This record gives sequence, structure tokens and C-alpha cells, in this order.
Amino acid sequence: MSPPQYRSAADADLPSDESDQDLDIDVDELDPITTTHTSNRSLYGSSSQKRTAQDRHGRIALRNLRVGRLRQPVSRETDQWAQVSSRADDADALRGLVDDDGPDSTFRDSVGSVSDDAPLLQSDTRSYRRTREGRAGREGLSGFRSKLRLPGFVTGRWEAPRNGGIDDEEPVEEHDPSSTRTILVGQQQASRYPPNTVSNAKYTPWNFLPLTLYNEFSFFFNMYFLLVALSQIIPALRIGYLSTYIAPLAFVLFITLGKEAMDDIARRRRDAEANAEGYTVLRFVDRTPSTAPRSGRLRAMSRLGQGFRGHRGLVDERSGEDRLADVQEEEERLQHNGGPESTTAKVTESLKRSSDLKVGDVLKLSKNQRVPADVVILKSNANDAFPRSDDLKLSTIPDSDGDMLSGSTSPSQAHDHGSNSKAPSAKTALVTDAEEVGESFIRTDQLDGETDWKLRLASPLTQRLEMEEFTRLRLIAGKPDRKVNDFIGSVELSSKTGYISAKPENQQRRTSTLSNGAMNDDDDRSAHAETQTAPLTIDNTAWANTVLASNSTTLALVVYTGSQTRQALSTSPSRSKTGLLEYEINSLTKILCILTLTLSIVLVGLEGFESTEDHKWYVVIMRFLVLFSTIIPISLRVNLDMGKTVYARFIERDRGIPGTVVRTSTIPEELGRIEYLLSDKTGTLTQNEMELKKVHVGTVSYANEAMDEVSAYVRQAFTPAVTAGGHETTPLVTPSSAYTGPANVTTATRTRREIGSRVRDLVLALGLCHNVTPATEDLGGKSVTAYQASSPDEIAIVRWAETVGLRLLHRDRKSMTLQSTDTSRVVVRVRILDVFPFTSEGKRMGLIVQFQERNDPKDPPNGDIWFYQKGADTVMSSIVAANDWLEEETANMAREGLRTLVVGRKKLSAQQYQEFTVAYRQSSLVLHGRDAGMARVIKDHLEQDLELLGVTGVEDKLQQDVKPSLELLRNAGVKIWMLTGDKVETARCVAISAKLVARGQYIHTIAKLKRKDLAQDSLELLRSKPDACLLIDGESLGLFLTHLRESFISLAVRLPAVIACRCSPTQKADVAKLIREYTKKRICCIGDGGNDVSMIQAADVGVGIVGKEGRQASLAADFSIEQFCFLTKLLVWHGRNSYKRSAKLAQFVIHRGLIISVCQTMFSIASQFEPIALYKDWLLVGYATVYTMAPVFSLVLDKDVDEDLANLYPELYKELKTGRSLSYRSFFIWVFVSIYQGGIIQGLSQILVEVSGKRMVAVSFTVLVINELIMVAFEVTTWHPVMIMSLFGTALVYFGSIPFLDDYFDRSFVWSLEFLWKVVTISAISLIPPYVAKLVRRTLNPPSYRKVQGM
Repeated sequence: MSPPQYRSAADADLPSDESDQDLDIDVDELDPITTTHTSNRSLYGSSSQKRTAQDRHGRIALRNLRVGRLRQPVSRETDQWAQVSSRADDADALRGLVDDDGPDSTFRDSVGSVSDDAPLLQSDTRSYRRTREGRAGREGLSGFRSKLRLPGFVTGRWEAPRNGGIDDEEPVEEHDPSSTRTILVGQQQASRYPPNTVSNAKYTPWNFLPLTLYNEFSFFFNMYFLLVALSQIIPALRIGYLSTYIAPLAFVLFITLGKEAMDDIARRRRDAEANAEGYTVLRFVDRTPSTAPRSGRLRAMSRLGQGFRGHRGLVDERSGEDRLADVQEEEERLQHNGGPESTTAKVTESLKRSSDLKVGDVLKLSKNQRVPADVVILKSNANDAFPRSDDLKLSTIPDSDGDMLSGSTSPSQAHDHGSNSKAPSAKTALVTDAEEVGESFIRTDQLDGETDWKLRLASPLTQRLEMEEFTRLRLIAGKPDRKVNDFIGSVELSSKTGYISAKPENQQRRTSTLSNGAMNDDDDRSAHAETQTAPLTIDNTAWANTVLASNSTTLALVVYTGSQTRQALSTSPSRSKTGLLEYEINSLTKILCILTLTLSIVLVGLEGFESTEDHKWYVVIMRFLVLFSTIIPISLRVNLDMGKTVYARFIERDRGIPGTVVRTSTIPEELGRIEYLLSDKTGTLTQNEMELKKVHVGTVSYANEAMDEVSAYVRQAFTPAVTAGGHETTPLVTPSSAYTGPANVTTATRTRREIGSRVRDLVLALGLCHNVTPATEDLGGKSVTAYQASSPDEIAIVRWAETVGLRLLHRDRKSMTLQSTDTSRVVVRVRILDVFPFTSEGKRMGLIVQFQERNDPKDPPNGDIWFYQKGADTVMSSIVAANDWLEEETANMAREGLRTLVVGRKKLSAQQYQEFTVAYRQSSLVLHGRDAGMARVIKDHLEQDLELLGVTGVEDKLQQDVKPSLELLRNAGVKIWMLTGDKVETARCVAISAKLVARGQYIHTIAKLKRKDLAQDSLELLRSKPDACLLIDGESLGLFLTHLRESFISLAVRLPAVIACRCSPTQKADVAKLIREYTKKRICCIGDGGNDVSMIQAADVGVGIVGKEGRQASLAADFSIEQFCFLTKLLVWHGRNSYKRSAKLAQFVIHRGLIISVCQTMFSIASQFEPIALYKDWLLVGYATVYTMAPVFSLVLDKDVDEDLANLYPELYKELKTGRSLSYRSFFIWVFVSIYQGGIIQGLSQILVEVSGKRMVAVSFTVLVINELIMVAFEVTTWHPVMIMSLFGTALVYFGSIPFLDDYFDRSFVWSLEFLWKVVTISAISLIPPYVAKLVRRTLNPPSYRKVQGM
């Protein structure tokens, strides 16, 4: 039986019986061998001319003939034969398309009459005609675009793409993203859309050099050295070799740019892995006369048509009798087969990379597969293998008019149909309910952070359509939008006779038809009747990076790709991040520059600013600036950048945090300066796996090992009783069945029987009151039962019921079957009468069932009717009967971080249920206040004095070691915020279970605020409780961020913990930016989903966890880890070491530059203030490289405490945030030390040796090198073998190179005892006082790590 045809709202006025209209149909319109490509106005121009044409033709159209029923679509082979005939007559057709001859233009054959092959109706005109007035502007643009392609079809290139795909020809016009889009399914699109690529790269090949150079020279000291290097081009300012200043700067830039390039190349490689993920795509090949199935004379006609394809015209010389025979043959086949035999297109499958997907592609998705782009679901089957359309079996669904629910609309049925109110109640459906309505479940935690699965439905219009007919679909979607919960669109299905593919010639014909004029009234009505339209909503979509969760195979149409997907629009672009240490060093270099300029001016001022014959006084100042440029050491950036590379290597090779990847190697020191941690919940703190941990039945509570006792009760309750004759009874278990204890226990107490009965009733209620559907999966060759539901909580409850002995065997929209796991027998059968799904407002769900008493599926349910309901304790406490234990027990479970559900039931008589049905149906027909009215009926008739069965406690499993990790971070002084897209109740329970909220801590909840004055009152109340935890939802957060931004953030940053729920990705990023801008502190954001990418990129340090469903957060983050607990080691250990080492390294490099500048100053003063270099050429370069670099750089291996102490005393992390390791105080201490040592070294060298000359240079330079080596040794806290090797190795290199320094040293003097004692004396005087001062300072005020080590 052919699937039912749906009509749009515009078709409502059409009569159901069109028999009388056949008399008014034009004969030419009924031509069986012509295609409908042009409007009647273009052919005849007026109705009189049209009737004249009618009289000349006596043919009857195959596509409009009906045999005692409604009009059937035309046979596909006939339509295809007509297309071939039309193409063969290309010359005459071109005149009709290109020329605008007015009303007299017609298609004529060689005899001069109207050609038999003249196309009469434009198929797509029906859909365009119906919406013409609403989209006039867009159609006009489309027509203009088509006319621009005239050269393409004037040449006669009317053949379809050879492979039938949509990739063979790229459209030349870019689609305007601000307008709606029309998508032809499985065909080439008229516009070009962005590629479906994932890109986390910061640079492109074109902007890499400009951006990196801009970032480098935005730092003061890089710009300073660039100016110093450029100054050496001027002869008057040149001191020494030009390469002495150019080479170090080029080396620094090479190292920095190389590191940036390597990081970005690594990002691109990881992006390439994500873009290379393969997906199955359906390819549609238009059937040609040679491939479409035919019978009898039509096959011969096809072969004949192939011979005429290249000719100018094709004249049909068949007689009217032959045509009538074709008609009769076709009608007989239609009657026997129930519809056209052939299909529109042939479907094949191909594998495409994610980056190659395009708008219009039809994807074939299976369970646990990530959705690569924003798609609209076309078809979904719950089978393991997706069957072909012709293999789908139809079964009849009983009409509900005759049952007890006569005339009522159940919420489950309404939910299955989604928002499509135009779908008729068909009597035919596929084998399963999921197949009938096209149900699919998706996981969206990577998109919006919500743990609940989302139900998605295929439109009934596309669900019942064969795959081969998808090319007849056209989808209209809105412009790209970042709103993940909003979508408006429509899908149109043209008739087979009206189908026109996206071939160039067909698009030109459609445009020509529209431009030539409108159809007449009869054709307009026909178009309305043959084109079906259905609305599309958010329920029909699946956005990129969601995951198909249900055990189904889904066909989905790609609608938005790449940068236009919901997630991409909600994600901020990647940015280059600079550490706080870099800014601090930049500030210190400005101080050094001011010091250098001051010193240069002072030296020239001491001479009275007198100009000499060689240089003016201002030139002398510039030369002094060049001489003192070593005060700002250019090697500082090289050492720091190389140090960061070493830190990144240490992090990635740490076996304690396997799988960690450093994606941004420029900010490892930031890990040691974190003040605020913003964390996602789902997949970050939790595993998103629910487990029922505790049940309470009123008098006793069961948890952990006590669940075995529950299993025993269930086994007793659902084991068939044995009669006196030894035969087992067959009746099914119902709530009215008496509970019997074990047969071998005759002394069972009354209390035990009561508890057993309570346990049975609770387990039975949990086994029935849900929306879970079982499905079978093959895992390793074994058949395993899997459960599908929108909520993981419900799956956890059903799984628990199975573990204690009651399995959900079958579930559809009308019935449910439960099985005993011990005996594998069916023990419960119910008929589902009504389902009331869970809503965020109601916070409860329920259903009405009728039990079956005999275990015979053919017997109708004849048992009692029961209403079951479960929900949050806040709403259920007023619904269940009075009791004295519910409030206490739910509070106890809440303190344990469990998500509580209260379960109740109520027995209904047939009369009570009938009264409810009538009232519920009447309230559902009200136009205004319908939802409130229906809820009122449920409350009045059902939700009164329910019998309280028990309470369940479900735990959202936390990630490994989340509790101790959060406690350690709090002790380290890190303030933790949890930002999630999940529900308020869920976030509260997780915060308590994870110990984010301390036991007994007050939680101030702000939700659903819409007014500014109420928001201000909430802030005032919160201000009086500074130790409270703030729990706020996304709606209220948006109100604060809009109207009370400063007031909110100033109060929130002082709270110990903040929990934000229902946050959009944009809100998460806004909160991160707001904290960073307001506090000027370092913040770290951690997440695992695509909805966390914006937050991660907005943070100073972004950490991504490799999630189960995707790697979006991991790819976009600066650091990628596999578990949340790895974060503590990343911060407390690696962050501490990176920051402390970089601070010490920076201070030594600055000291090394300062001390040599002081020596230069002393020498200039002794040289009568002449800007003469003390150390030239190699000595200047060698001092900063081979003679001191290795020992100074070996400080990157130093550590003040070991890892165990850092974890044992996380308070040590607090002092890092103050920045004391590299502060103005420590900087000026090193400045004074450098001035003292430089003055002693150069002053004593000039006093003990000579003012100038090679001997003085030898003593001064040798003491300078030895001083730096010993100072490194003084600062080492924990010795490493590499440090020792670098110290002694550098000393050997220096003394080994002295024989080669004849241009700078007096070799004979160097090998004398005089040289030796003078070097030792000057070194001792320069080193001993600073070291003694350091020991005294440590004794009087020891650092924190010294105090810890002394414990």
C-alpha cells in the first residue's frame, strides 16, 4: 500500500473527490510523453489559444488518470522518457526558454504544428507559485542568477553530472548568510556555502608573519633591541660589528616564531584528524531511460529514444491506438502494484571525510556517531541495519476509536507527532513505533551541557518517503543562528510528475517559466494538490557535535556547515595568549631603559654637555645608550622561550598525568598563578553515568550490600506460586496480587511480609513509571539489551530494577511487558493509557496503565487501572498522602548529594478514569490557557492523596578523585565556579556530592529573575551572607550581566563558590571575561564539550578534557588532559615549578646584563666619559652565550620542594599568586647586587691592574665569568646532575678558550701568579658579602618552603 499523502494547510479547501474536475483538464496537459517544464502562458498566451490547442490533441495523460480513486503520480519511466524526448528537441526548446516572443511563442515541429514534445507544466512552479508573493524578491534574484548562466545551456550541455553527485560542479555565487536558504536534497546547490572544516589554528599562511611580528614587537624590549640594531646602520652610532646587534635579535625572533609555528602546525594536524573522520553519504543518480525499469512497449520506446537523443527534434509518429495501449498497460500495472514501479533516483553509498561534507548531503548516521554538521533528520529506523525503502514492511495499527481512550488525545501520542499539527492519523505504519514516527535520541552534553537525552523526530512527510525519492524534497531553512534551542523551517515534497532535478537545463526551465508568467487557475489547483509541505522545528534537527544515542540508523540532511553551525557561531575565535610573567618583565625592562637613559644623560652631563669635533653631545648620549643596551639583555627572551619548551616537555613526559598534551607552550608559568577556576560539570566533574544508590520504603532503607535483600523480596514476589498438585499458577502479577513469602518459610513475620509487599510495589512502580524503551544490540557477537530514554536517571532506575530481578522486556506506545530475570518468564503486562512526560516546570512524570491478569498477549487488558507518578520531593510532598518520614529522608539523601525521586500511585475505577478522560479531552481543545487547563485537570482528578511507595536516590557518578582534587584546590586558595548548561537541581546535587559546597553551607538560589528591582534585592540579601554559595540560573545571570554587571561581579568574586546553571556557551565566555577584566587575576577554565570552547578560549589558561563524545574542547585548549584530577598536579606541581624557575631565570639574565653594564659605566668614567666599549665583539657575545648561558639556563631544573610536599601543603601555592618571586622588591634587590658586584669587579680591576689595556680586560672579564658561575651555584636549591655538568663544563670551556683570545687578553699575563691572586681577591670581595646577606635574610625571615622542609 502506498504511503498516505499529506496536504498543507493551503490545500484544505480542495475537495476530496476530484472526479468532476477531469472534464476541465486540458488535453495537452494530459500528454503522456511530455514533461511539464514551461508554463501554459508561455505556450499559448491566452485561454482561447489554449482551447485551440486542446482541439488538436486527443491524447490522455497517464499521470492524471484515476481508476476509481484519487489521482496517482505519474510513472517515473514515463516521466523520464518525456524528459529524454524534451531534451532531444533542444533547438525548439531553447527558443522557448531564451526568446520572449510574447503570447505567440510556441514549440513547433518541422511541419509547423505544435510539437508533441512540447513541455507543458513547470514542476517546481507549483512550489514557487504558492509562495511567490512572500518571496518575490528572492525569486527575482534567483531568476537573474539563472539568466546569467545562459551560456552554459545555450551550448546544449543538458546532460546530468556523470556520477550524479553534488560535488562535480561548484556554484560560483556565495550564499548570503543573512538570508534564508533553499536546499535541494542530494543535489547540487545554487549557492556556495562554507566548508565543513574544524579549525583551531591561530594563524594562516598569509597572516602568520604579520601577526607574530606584531605580537613580538608589541613588547617594549623587543622594540628596544630593534631600534638599537637599526642604529648601527648609522656610522656615527656604530660600535663594533653590526652583526653583534643584528644576530642576537634575529636569533630571538627565529626561536619565537619557530615555536609559534610548531604549535600552530600541531593544531592543524589535530584539526586534520578531526576533519578526516569518515561518514557515509547517500549519493543519488537520476534514473535514465536505459536504467529505469520498464515493461512492454515502454522499453522499446526507451531504446528508440536513445537513438534520437542527438537529433534536433524528435517527432512521435505513434498512432492514437498505440498511445491508448500504453495508457491501459500502465494503468493495469498501477492497479496490480499499487503505485509507480520505478523510483526517482538510484541510491548508492560513499564514504566522505567530515571536511568534504556539503550542504545538501544526506548522511547515514548510526549509534554513538558524532554529528559532523547541523542536520535535519529525514528518516530514522530502529533496526540494526538500515533497510532499503522497498524492504520496509507495513503493519496495521489498530484504531483507537474503539478502545477506552475513545476520542482522547494522550500526551504520548501528541509527543510522538511533535509539533507537526498537519500530520493525519494514518492507519498504516512501520513495524515499530520508533520507525513509524522516526524517533531518535541524541546526546547534547557536548553542545549545551545538559545530561538528558533529547528526543528527535523525522517529519512524517520524509519518514514514510523512500530513500530513492529524497531528491524530490526541497528544504527551506532560516539564516544561521547561535540559538541551539530554536529552528524554523519547512520541507516540500513535489510530485513525481513535478520533480525537476538540479541539472542546469532544468533550473533554466524553471526560471524561464517563472519569468514568463503564472499558471492558470486549474494548473494552480493541481500544483497545490501535488506539492506537500510540512513544517520543521527544533525537534527535527541535530546540531553539530551532538551524538546519536539511540540504537537506530538515521538519515539526515546537512543544512549548515563549518563556521555557520550552531556551535561555531557560539565559539569565540582563537587568540594568542600572553602570560602575566611576560607583562611583568616588560614593565621591568621599561625601568631598565629609563635607568639606561638616565645614566647616559648623567655621564654626558658630567662633561657639561660639550660637543667634540667628532660627535655632538646628543650623539654621545645615543652612543652611551647603545653601549648600555646590555642592561636590557636580548637573551632574556631566548632563555625564557627555551625554558617554556622544557616545561612543556616535563608536563608531557610526566607519567603521573599520562596523555597530557601542551598545545600552547608559551604560558606554562600561568599554571602557577591561577586565582579562579571555572569548571564545566557534565563530563568534567561527572562521568554522566547515573546509578541508583539508595531506596527507602518508609520503614527501612536499602543501600550497597542491602540491595541483595531487595533482590530476595523481588524474587519471592514475582515467582509463580505452586498449587497443591505441584502445578505453577499462570496469572500475571498485579498490584492487587497477594504477596507470598518463600514456600519453605512458614514462620514469616507480619512485618517482613509488609516490607516485602512494599518493596514489590516500589520495584513494580519503578519498572513501569518511565519513558524507557529497550533495544537489542550486538556486542562481540552477543545480544545485549540496551535502554533508550531522554533522561539518564530513568535508565539508571530501570537498570537497577533489572539487577534486583525485574527486567523491562518490551515497550511501545500502547503496552509494556516486564520479565523476571530469575525465571525469564513474563510476570507483568500492562496497557499504557496515558503518559504525562516530565517538564522542568512540573518536575514530575506519570502514566496511567491497565494491568493484564492472564499471560496471553491476545487477551485484552481486563485488570485494574492505576496511576503512577514520580517526581521531585518539592512537588510530590503535597501530592502524596500525609506521612511523617518523607521530608526527613529526602533531606538525608540530598545531604549525600543524591538526586531524590518520590514515587507514588493511585488506583482508579473505570468511572474515575472515564471522567478524567472526558475532562482532559475538553481541556485539550481550549485555545487559550490550554496547558494550564490540562494541568489543572490532572491535579483535580489524579494528583490527590497518592499512596507513597518510596524514595529513590540516584547518584551522578563523579570523575575519579574529584572530591580530593577540589578540596586541594580550595586549600591552595583557588576559588572554584561551576558553570553548566544542566538543570538547577542536578547542579545542586553534584555540587554537594563533589564537596564543592561544604556540609551545612548555605546555598543562596537565584532563579527565573525577570525584573531589575528583584535582582537588586537578591544581591542585597546575598551581601549579608559572605560565606554562602551562590546558585544562579542562566536567565537570572543574563539579567545581572545586562543591568547589574559591576554590582554582581564585585560581590560574586568574593564568595567561596558560585554555581551557574542553564548557561549558554556565550554566557560562560562572558563570565570568564568579566572575572578577568574586573579582578585582573589569572583564571583557568576547564571543560570537555564543544559548549566549553568559548569559555576555554576566553580564559588565561584553558584546559580541555578528552571527552567520550568528542575532542572539541581538547583541541581548542592550551592544555589537554584525560581526567579532572590531573589538573591538581598541573597547577600545584608543574605550575609552581614553571613559574618559580622562570622568575629565577629572568632575574639571573637581568643580573647578567646589569653587571656588565655597571662595568662599562665604571670604565667610561675612568676614560673621561668617552663612549668607548670595554668588551668588544666576541667577548660581548661570548659572555651572554657560551660562557654563562648553560649554567644560568640549568636553573630550569631547580625545585624548591618535592612533589609530595607540594601536594601535602597546597597552601604553598597561595604565595605564588602574590608574584613575590619576581616583584619590584626582588628586582631592585638584584639591581643593588649587580651595582655592587659590577662596581667592585671593574673598580678593583682598574685599581689593581691598570685603567685600560688588555691586562685589565683579562682580569675584569675573568672575574665577571667566575662571579656569574658562582652566583648560580649560590641560588640552586636542589642540585641536579645537569647543573653540576654545566657549571664545570662552562668553566673548562672558558679557560680552554683563553689561548685563542690574544686579540683581547695579554696571554703572558694570564699565565702568571699575579693574574691568579688578583682574580681570586676581586672574586671573593664581590661574592662573599651578598651571600652573607642572603643567609642572614633567610635566617630572620625564612621562605615558606623552608618552614615546610624544617617540619
